[in-house]
Amino acid sequence: MPLDEDKYPAETGRRRFVKGVVGSAALSGVGVGGAAAVDATTDAAGEGGGTTPFVAVENTGGPAPRGMPIIPIEIDGGEISGHWPEYDEDAGAAVETDFGGSGIDYSSQWFQYCGIQSTAAIYPQSDRNNTFLNSTGTFSWQGEYESGKPLTVDMFEDYKDWGNGIGDSGVGKPASVVWRTNSDGKNGAPVQIIRSAKVEKMANGEGEYADLPGSVQSFVSEATDQGFIAWLNKCTHFCCVPGFKTQSGSANFGAANDIYCQCHQSVYDPFSPVQSTFVALPRPPKTE
Repeated sequence: MPLDEDKYPAETGRRRFVKGVVGSAALSGVGVGGAAAVDATTDAAGEGGGTTPFVAVENTGGPAPRGMPIIPIEIDGGEISGHWPEYDEDAGAAVETDFGGSGIDYSSQWFQYCGIQSTAAIYPQSDRNNTFLNSTGTFSWQGEYESGKPLTVDMFEDYKDWGNGIGDSGVGKPASVVWRTNSDGKNGAPVQIIRSAKVEKMANGEGEYADLPGSVQSFVSEATDQGFIAWLNKCTHFCCVPGFKTQSGSANFGAANDIYCQCHQSVYDPFSPVQSTFVALPRPPKTE
């Protein structure tokens, strides 16, 4: 293909600079996710990997092999946090068995992919800040608040009407946050959250959610709060960072009201929780 030819049409929302660095992107994808796996497989100290059942926002389109893992919500004094389970020495991971009486074990292994497993943010014994901290730059409304400060429930009061011109208004109000940062508010994991009336229906098993599998519905009921849902925002295909209502081109792929990854057009439905299984990558030795 000629160097000046772009195989990705403009309506995909894919940034054109990706074309020029696709080779290095491939390597960086390996570097972010695969290299850690290579290191772990060649280093006897790699630990904590293996077949892992998890609950995710469903992958509904594109090349992504599975959904992105849901992070249970906790709200205390109006501040929104992601729940982190206690470390289980026998399991070698942070685990909460039978989460919310769902029969599903919530584990730090859910997040061991795309290089995240090599960070202190996901190391099961790390003492980190679980509060969701404001990450400006994705949604204009977040620029009204200081970066790195806790997100609070009152910032989402207009969630039943909010819109930004992408898809329908009133579907839900999203935010980009960092999770499990160090004491300086750095080196956290990328997360997105939504507050939506649809999440409230999910939690209560109402309407179209009446037929959710019992274990998944029980998990979602415990993992969401006041209409908030959160997930680790790393595309399971190539470790890109997708987004809910972040790309106008998502409408061309039927994803204007879904989570859309502009790099390779993977689509996720934040309002469709599913239980699935993947092979968690081993963790390198703790460095922090």
